[in-house]
Amino acid sequence: MNAGLISLQSAADLLKRGQLVAFPTETVYGLGADATNAVAVARIFEAKQRPTFDPLIVHVADTAQVELVVSHFPVTAQRLACEFWPGPLTLVLRKRDSIPDLVTAGLPGVGIRIPRHPLALELLKRAGCPVAAPSANPFGGISPTTARHVVDGLGKKVDGVVDGGPCAVGLESTVLSLMNERPILLRHGGCPREDIERVIGQIDIASPDANQDDAAQPAPGMLSRHYAPGTRLMLIEHNGLAKPIDGLRCGLLTAGKQPFRGLFSGIETLCDDLNLQTCASKFFAAMRTLDASDLDVIIAHQFPAYGLGVALNDRLRRAAQGQ
Repeated sequence: MNAGLISLQSAADLLKRGQLVAFPTETVYGLGADATNAVAVARIFEAKQRPTFDPLIVHVADTAQVELVVSHFPVTAQRLACEFWPGPLTLVLRKRDSIPDLVTAGLPGVGIRIPRHPLALELLKRAGCPVAAPSANPFGGISPTTARHVVDGLGKKVDGVVDGGPCAVGLESTVLSLMNERPILLRHGGCPREDIERVIGQIDIASPDANQDDAAQPAPGMLSRHYAPGTRLMLIEHNGLAKPIDGLRCGLLTAGKQPFRGLFSGIETLCDDLNLQTCASKFFAAMRTLDASDLDVIIAHQFPAYGLGVALNDRLRRAAQGQ
């Protein structure tokens, strides 16, 4: 693994030369390229095998770099940035012509955020350019929250990996569009809806049923199937009783104490007290562990439908889709 690990300065130099660098954020590890370099951005799609109708999020070091990416930074965006940046909130705003259409799936809006991770911020400052970066893993699979996950998933497809340890939030950013008069939450994530509404008032929520999988996506992570393990995934209600299925090797992804534990072939308990921040930080790593455990099915408890539980349930629902 060490062969793929590089220093911050080496990573910045690679970005300047149009290469791909995986780096830590507080949400998940990102696969970054210079967002103004269309050839470099195309390499992201090639490495991940990502469809070009799925847009990328652009990461910047500070509000000064925002002006390199968007043509207008409205008052509502400024209020949200003041409250939540650096942090796991992506704002969709009208893009500048310097941002290639490939970044935005041909749409006029670009997702942008300032990450809350010291290594990510320092990398962005040293690179001196906005960095487009989806999750650093093969498209549609379980998101990476450690450098090891990146190397296991992408191998030599990435030119270097900055190791910043496990991601603190562990879920992708919330995506909020400010392209229309009324803000629309496109993707639930690490910044809960309730927190946003305390700052700007009530927002609309995009209906998952209205999204088309074969059209340009308004935000990443909106396809009906995403974040998925190779193992079949079944969901049960938050307070439902978790029981294995006769004749199958079953794993359990849960939080809190459950009966019948001894009957499961593998168990990942995210936390004992249902602390949603702890659950989120361990979620993708736990799913990876179960997916590598030679199971027939993973049985996953859903989470309370508030705060980060909404984003966790969104990931579970998309991961289980079509199985």
